[in-house]
Amino acid sequence: MLQFIVKGFIIGILVSAPMGPIGILCVQRTLNRGRWHGFFTGLGAMMSDLIYALIMLGGISIIDEFFTKNEILLQVLGSIVLMFFGYRVFRSNPLKGWSPTFQNEGTRYVKDFITSFLFTLSNVAILLVFITLFARFHYNPLELGVTGIAISLGSIAIGALSWWFTLSLVVSRLRKHFNRKGLILLNKLIGSILIIIGLIGVTTSF
Repeated sequence: MLQFIVKGFIIGILVSAPMGPIGILCVQRTLNRGRWHGFFTGLGAMMSDLIYALIMLGGISIIDEFFTKNEILLQVLGSIVLMFFGYRVFRSNPLKGWSPTFQNEGTRYVKDFITSFLFTLSNVAILLVFITLFARFHYNPLELGVTGIAISLGSIAIGALSWWFTLSLVVSRLRKHFNRKGLILLNKLIGSILIIIGLIGVTTSF
């Protein structure tokens, strides 16, 4: 059972660690609003990842057939959502309410969580990442039945949370090195990257 916990923890980190769109958003929100806004962004992504992990464990053959039939449509829709989100980030004003000593806006934690949750849920490629990692680590929690599934999801969640907590903490500590001009440039850079990734997704879909 210990090996399921350790492998699940590692998988949780590996799924979250690549600096993709959600990682970029976590960094941006940490710099603009504070450490916990970045953490809640990662928390939303983690919940979406757990849904994909649970779906994969529930019936890989059914999932594979569904994604095979709708692969192009799902890729295009996900890429369009990414482009729209990137445009919003590019046009947003990172200095609105910004100060070297900010105050956390607790009411926005839920919004940060929901937006990152929906955004990550639109990225069906995460399912392929899970399939690859499960195969790489010979990870089959179904051997332990329902208990194995619960342990697997819990371990993956802890691994992912550890990553998002560490990332938001490190970025928050480095925040003092950013000035107003740096935040504006970073905001536009992040928005541009998201738009480019979306354009590439639409192009490669066809």
